[in-house]
Amino acid sequence: MSIPDANILQRVYGDASEEAAMRLNELETHYHELFGEGEPEFFSAPGRTEIIGNHTDHNGGKILAASITMDTICAAAPSGNNVVTIVSEGYPDPVVINLDAIDELPHCAGTLSLVAGMLESFGQRGYKVGGFNAVVSTQVISSAGVSSSASFEMLLCAVVNHLFNDDAIDVATYALVGQYAENVWWEKASGLMDQMACAVGGTIVLDFSDGVRYERVDFSYDQLDCDLVIVNTGKGHADLSAEYSSVPGEMRAVAAALGAERLCDTSEEALLAHLDEVRSAVSCDRALMRALHYFEECGRVDEAVAALAADDKARVLALIEASGSSSWRWLQNAYVTGDAAEQSIPLALALTELYLKRVGGGACRLHGGGFAGVIMCAVPKNATAGYVELMSKHFGAGNVYLTNIRATGAACLGR
Repeated sequence: MSIPDANILQRVYGDASEEAAMRLNELETHYHELFGEGEPEFFSAPGRTEIIGNHTDHNGGKILAASITMDTICAAAPSGNNVVTIVSEGYPDPVVINLDAIDELPHCAGTLSLVAGMLESFGQRGYKVGGFNAVVSTQVISSAGVSSSASFEMLLCAVVNHLFNDDAIDVATYALVGQYAENVWWEKASGLMDQMACAVGGTIVLDFSDGVRYERVDFSYDQLDCDLVIVNTGKGHADLSAEYSSVPGEMRAVAAALGAERLCDTSEEALLAHLDEVRSAVSCDRALMRALHYFEECGRVDEAVAALAADDKARVLALIEASGSSSWRWLQNAYVTGDAAEQSIPLALALTELYLKRVGGGACRLHGGGFAGVIMCAVPKNATAGYVELMSKHFGAGNVYLTNIRATGAACLGR
């Protein structure tokens, strides 16, 4: 098939549809250069932005999140055999997996392990998996907090769903497949927020207290008269698995001291009532701070949803700001304590706070897993150009991204 028609591209990409058509044309050419004749189909999965709800999903909490206009795309078609071959532009080596020998592949070996884990998970869940060829290209910043890995995972889920399962797999299963690959094959204690936000599309409020539940929310930064700007502060966080794993681990230690498995199974009131006993049991004050962040953060999600329903723009911005402050001060994932000299995220936040104070509006926050990577800023539209200029000066023009919320999640672009 040729690239999707203009109506489909307009629905998914809006004003960027012509650029998207060019990207897909280049991808199709590359596919034919690698795999010869055939009729590949085209798929897209966005990155994501977390609005409120930093590090709450793994303990059964709530998150307000959305997909963004940066996306990962691919051209893919069945290979006619039991071999999966994925070529990603910008990466020298293809991922090649024989479906009959997945159990022979290594864990913790980068993308190869991630793909193997996903394919294994689909099979374990009773879904069909066949060999396919794919060429992948992405705009999503790697190792920087906008979920390049989840975008890639959800893209492959859309491929497997469409090519082999008649589009019958729901997006919650997409998320669970991605989480399984990260937890088991990458040994990374990730939650489900990244995958769900990339898979569903638009703005959603997520509740992980009992499985994976979500509701769509009518929200965009345009409603706040703001632009969404993502700033990559420079240092990636591909090598920070221990720091990420410490957050859910410490939260669960607090929950265990309160007789629960996850923090969603207890309450802030219970923690405050038994603070001294829990403090003695966990021997880690940071764990207590992180647990308090969790409870307050989940409450902020509920407040934000109510404020959006009431069209209370000022309150929404204040809650975004409070969420970021809590991540910095209570959750303590703005930098790595063992490398305190490197504080690119706090520096970016400090510069942004000074700028927003001068222009009189907006909000900023640490974004994503933290410790390194990106910050986000909801900047008043009449001050966006100045903010982009400021942050480009200090962090590089190629590291400042003006983006938006995208309505379409992981999907085959032929539908």
